[in-house]
Amino acid sequence: MCRNIRPLRGRAAPPATDGDVHDAARQYVRKIAATRAPAGRDAAAFDDAVEEIAAATARLLAAMGAPTVPGPPTPPSQWPPRPGRRPAAGGAA
Repeated sequence: MCRNIRPLRGRAAPPATDGDVHDAARQYVRKIAATRAPAGRDAAAFDDAVEEIAAATARLLAAMGAPTVPGPPTPPSQWPPRPGRRPAAGGAA
């Protein structure tokens, strides 16, 4: 559904940070709301949904033995490669 959300749990992945969880929740809410930036009147509901989903995601990861660590989002260049995906053009590792 949301191809831009990286897996936040896995053996090869670095631990998910609070920033990763928040970014994933924001991307999910954007997809559901069908908007990148909500109108002013919807901003509070949008932000509340992001916070609720981020909290639920953090609880899920902790229950699955992969608790989040404090910190900003992990840059895409540090994400582990997905199985079956071709490397990015330009040779970025």
